[in-house]
Amino acid sequence: MLKLRRGKVTTAEETHEPMQRLEVEVDGERRSARADVGLVGAAEVGDEVVVNVEARDLGLGSGGFDIVHVNLTRGLSGEGVPGAHVMKLNYTSMQHAVLQVEGPDLLQPLDHPVAVIFLHGQLAPVAWAFAQAAPGRSLGYVQTAGGALTGHLSHTVRELRARGLLAGHITAGPAFGGDGEAISTVGAIHHAIGELEFDAVVCGPGPGVLGSGSALGHGGMEALDSVHGALALGAPALVVARMSSGDPRERHRGLSHHAATVLSLVLDRVVVAAPEHAELPPIPDDRHDWRRTGVDLEGYGATGLPRRTMGRDLDEDPLFFAAALAGGNVLADMLSSR
Repeated sequence: MLKLRRGKVTTAEETHEPMQRLEVEVDGERRSARADVGLVGAAEVGDEVVVNVEARDLGLGSGGFDIVHVNLTRGLSGEGVPGAHVMKLNYTSMQHAVLQVEGPDLLQPLDHPVAVIFLHGQLAPVAWAFAQAAPGRSLGYVQTAGGALTGHLSHTVRELRARGLLAGHITAGPAFGGDGEAISTVGAIHHAIGELEFDAVVCGPGPGVLGSGSALGHGGMEALDSVHGALALGAPALVVARMSSGDPRERHRGLSHHAATVLSLVLDRVVVAAPEHAELPPIPDDRHDWRRTGVDLEGYGATGLPRRTMGRDLDEDPLFFAAALAGGNVLADMLSSR
């Protein structure tokens, strides 16, 4: 059962961004909250709202705030998107209709490279390194499941779009709120390359990641579907290895078990990017194409783009950022060698 509570808005940030910051009083306690304006509308001080308090009460690192489920004061007059009939979050209380990007034709092969990431924190270094190595070439972002489903939550995407480092943002499957809405990840990749004609695509989750400590029960497994979708369309697939030198959990040190599991299960050969001096675990077979490359950690660190992952700064976990930067470099190289 949903953990919903009634509250009153005590502070409402005036913003033109799609995710509004609020403070809501719930049972006498003032709590940080967010309202997805595209779903529930903007809130004002004094509004009565119903908030989902589950994530904050659980103390989740990437969900330390409540989410407005409905604004009882001014959120009961929405009309949806005219002409839309395909549902996202279907058969839940948050279902809403969207205009899907998938068209009637299947274009194959799509000979443009697709990079697959495991964490949203890899997106900025991948995009920056790609732009440095392939100036003037366009990179699209397909947001998958595995982390935050709302495309409105990411400040990183808005910053990359503002700097011209991302040419577009498509939300796929249950994810929503991008420039375009795709029913499936493979449909999003197809639209990004075949219709929007992006030179390359990066696929991965929004902020946060689902995790359980198990081999298969984590958001990183979405990467497997993204890789297979790219390969099925004839797009060369690149796995941007999730690596860490600062994560306290042994299973994520060096090459993360998320990346290792996907590489062991993927059904075909893929390119895997890694920094040139990174120590890699023994590789059980040679079916994947491991490509090492030098990276500019100092240059990225000076850009003002996000430099924290899981609460750790670039200086505390240089390998994480180096691996993502390597992904951007190799993606550019794959594009130039088509």
